[in-house]
Amino acid sequence: MGILSYLLILHLLWAALVFCQYEDYDFEDEYGGEPDQLPYYFNPNTQVEVPRFPFPVECAKECFCPPAFPLSMYCDHRKLKTIPNIPNHVQQLYLQNNNIEAVPAGPFTNATFVREINLSYNKIKFHMIDHGVFAKLSNLVQLHLQHNELEAFPFPLPSSLERLLLGFNKISRLPGNALEGLPNMTMLDLCNNLLDDSVFKEKPFSNMKNLTQLNLGNNKLQTMPPDLPPSLQHLSLENNSISHIPANYFNRLPQIVALRMSHNNLQNIPHNTFNLPNLLELHLGHNKLKQVFYIPRSLQHLYIEDNEIENINVTVMCPTLDPLNIKQLTYIRVDQNKLTSPISTYAFFCFPLIRTIYYGEQNVTGSRPSQLRTSVFRRFLTPEEFQEAEDNHETLNQETEEDHEAEDSYFHPYY
Repeated sequence: MGILSYLLILHLLWAALVFCQYEDYDFEDEYGGEPDQLPYYFNPNTQVEVPRFPFPVECAKECFCPPAFPLSMYCDHRKLKTIPNIPNHVQQLYLQNNNIEAVPAGPFTNATFVREINLSYNKIKFHMIDHGVFAKLSNLVQLHLQHNELEAFPFPLPSSLERLLLGFNKISRLPGNALEGLPNMTMLDLCNNLLDDSVFKEKPFSNMKNLTQLNLGNNKLQTMPPDLPPSLQHLSLENNSISHIPANYFNRLPQIVALRMSHNNLQNIPHNTFNLPNLLELHLGHNKLKQVFYIPRSLQHLYIEDNEIENINVTVMCPTLDPLNIKQLTYIRVDQNKLTSPISTYAFFCFPLIRTIYYGEQNVTGSRPSQLRTSVFRRFLTPEEFQEAEDNHETLNQETEEDHEAEDSYFHPYY
C-alpha cells in the first residue's frame, strides 16, 4: 500500500502540473499579444525587399534611428549643413529644418531602398543638386523640397515618384521635359513660386495621366493653365491674377472634386462653367464677381465671399427642379458682398439640403459695412448640428487673411 500511495501522489502532482500549464497559457502570446521585439511592417503594395540587418541598426552619428522604426532615420532640426551618409536599409529619411545647401550624390550611394525624403526648410539651390542624384533612387515615392531656394524644377526624377512638394521656392521656369517619365505622379505642389503663363507653352502637365492633385496657388498666373490631365481631382489656383475662365474649360476635367480660385480677378463666370458631376467644394471668394452662376447637383460647399454681388438670382443657380436628383448644396458663404436682402426662399426648394447661409457683414455703402438681419441662417438643424453651425460661425468671425493663406488641407502630404 505504501508504494501505491506514493505512485498515486506522483500521478496527482503530474496532473496538477499539466493543468496549471494550460491555466497559465496566454493565447495572446501567440495571437496578437505584445511581442518581445516589434515586427517589421511593410506597405503591402511595395515590391521593395529590404535586406536583413542586425540590431542595433546602423545609423548616422548626426541622426536618430528609433528601434521601434528601424527603417527610418531622423536628422531633422539639428543645424546640419551637409547630408550624412545614408545606410542602405533606410526607407524614410527626415532632413527638414536644417541649414543644408547642397544635395551631393555621395551620401545617397547606398540608399538603395529609400522611399521618402524630406528636405524641406533648408537652403538648397537648384545648381547645388548633383545631376541625377534623385533619379538614381529607383524606389523613391515621396520627395519634400518645399521652403528652399530652388530657382528651377529639380529634374531628372525617378519614375517611381508619386508625390512631389516644391512649394515656397523661387521656381520661375518649368522645362517641357521636366515632368516627363513620371507615370506614377499623383500629387504635385508648386504653390508660392514665381511661375507665370509662359511655363505652359510646352504643356508640361499633359502627359501626367495619374495626377490627381495640383497646386499652383500663389504664383503669377493670368490665365487658366491649359492641357491639364483629365485625371485631376483637386486643383488649386488661388492667389493669382486670373481674370477669365474660358467657356467649356472644365470639359476636359470631369473628375474635379475641389476647386480653389479665391483671391483672383474673376469678374464673370460663364453660365455652365462648373457643370461638373463630381464637384463638392468650390472656392471663389475675394474676386470681383457681380453675378452668381449655375450650381451643379453634386456641389456641397460654395464660397463666394468678398465679391461685388448685389443680388443672388436663384433661378440662375437652379434653373429647374428635379425631385429625383436633388441638389446637394448644404453651405453657402456670401459675406462681404453688396447684398441688401436675404436669399429668396425659392432657394430652399432648389437646395432642400441647405443648412447654413453665412451672410456676415455686407459692403453696401462702400464706407461702412452693414449687416443683414441675421448673419447666419440655419434651417432644420438638430441640437448637434446647431452647435456645429455656431462653432463655424465663430470660426468665420475670427478668420484673417493669414488664416486663409494657411488653409491648404487637401494638399497635405499625407492626404
